[in-house]
Amino acid sequence: METSLNITQIMAAIVLISVIILQVKGQGSGLFGSAEASFRTRRGIEKTIFQFTIGMVGLFIILSMISALYVARWK
Repeated sequence: METSLNITQIMAAIVLISVIILQVKGQGSGLFGSAEASFRTRRGIEKTIFQFTIGMVGLFIILSMISALYVARWK
């Protein structure tokens, strides 16, 4: 159980990192993105990727909590 939980958490982390990097590449140049990107709405694939990122963050947090509870209970 613990091994499969760890593998699932690692896979979720890799997907989350990939999606975040994909979003950063879509932004403008510069350290914090372009100024015009700050005040526009997300549409199409950009909105879908943003919502997927939020879902992946939620999944990663839930997996982390389950993993911590599992370790605390059984070790």
